[in-house]
Amino acid sequence: MTAQMLQDRVLGALLPADRPAADASWQQRKSALMRDRLIAAAVECLAVDGYAGLTTAAVATACDVSRGAMHHHFATRMELVGAVVDHVVYHRMRAFLADYFSAAADRGDQPMIELACEAHWRSVQTRDYAAWLALAVAARTDPQLAAVFLPAARRYDAVWTSEMIEAFPQWREDWENLKLAHDFASALHMGMLLHEPVFANDARMDRLQKFAAHTVQRLSETR
Repeated sequence: MTAQMLQDRVLGALLPADRPAADASWQQRKSALMRDRLIAAAVECLAVDGYAGLTTAAVATACDVSRGAMHHHFATRMELVGAVVDHVVYHRMRAFLADYFSAAADRGDQPMIELACEAHWRSVQTRDYAAWLALAVAARTDPQLAAVFLPAARRYDAVWTSEMIEAFPQWREDWENLKLAHDFASALHMGMLLHEPVFANDARMDRLQKFAAHTVQRLSETR
């Protein structure tokens, strides 16, 4: 499977259900553009002010639209959260795959697994992931949010896990180690972001990321 085929396959599985069809009317496309504006504003609210800063009123103000227009697209905060989750997963995965395959084309002698770990680290240093992280943290203590966020997060994790074997066919015979490497990198990178304000040291973060990439690569070499 080519890089483009893999990207199309994964992104097709992650594409938000509310995206307009290719033959959508002008009005449908206009409505979709407004939804995108509102979701982008919601992502920014989460990245800057956390879950507490995400309200339909704040998003309406940020987009300079009326409450009525806001509620036409998202009647409740939870509807907005659901759309944000779909958005950030899709766009972060699209950026990650493009970054990964671009780096792979010019990798020289760098091991593929190490390269993937580095691309994953870059993908979590984005506004989209900051919004995701804000929701993940808040969902630990907010049952209403958890009821929306966790099923979606698990669904998307299952989609990506099922596609990893296509991205890394060299690990086909050692599937469990591939999943372990993915889980290790995902958990460590999330923890690194949460610790970043405490560490307050770019060199320390860089050293830890290199250790993560090296550890994942060692796992592939000793399987």
